[in-house]
Amino acid sequence: MDIIFLRELKVTTLIGVYEREKLVPQTLQLDIDIALPDSRACTSDDINDALDYAQVARHIQKALGEGHFSLLETLAEHIAQIILKDFNAPWVRVSVAKLQAIRNCKMVGISIERGRDGQRTL
Repeated sequence: MDIIFLRELKVTTLIGVYEREKLVPQTLQLDIDIALPDSRACTSDDINDALDYAQVARHIQKALGEGHFSLLETLAEHIAQIILKDFNAPWVRVSVAKLQAIRNCKMVGISIERGRDGQRTL
């Protein structure tokens, strides 16, 4: 299985349960692993056979800029479903981190794995 990845993608969105968090956007850090539907790009060397990771990043940034999420879990699930449905990926791992949300802690977050047809892991 071929997997592309995006590491330390920064996105800004409204996230959290506290009133201040509902008003002030926060920067999150995403790490995403995406299984490719096929491996044609490895032999064709053609972008049309590849999953365009820049397009994935833009799509996610746009989707997260359009709403508010209370929980990181919900936001991670939203991203996973976008990748599975809009990019036809058979499997995805999404890690979402709030930066410096807790004193003396660099980041806190969640990591989820999802696959088509309810598959959770490779």
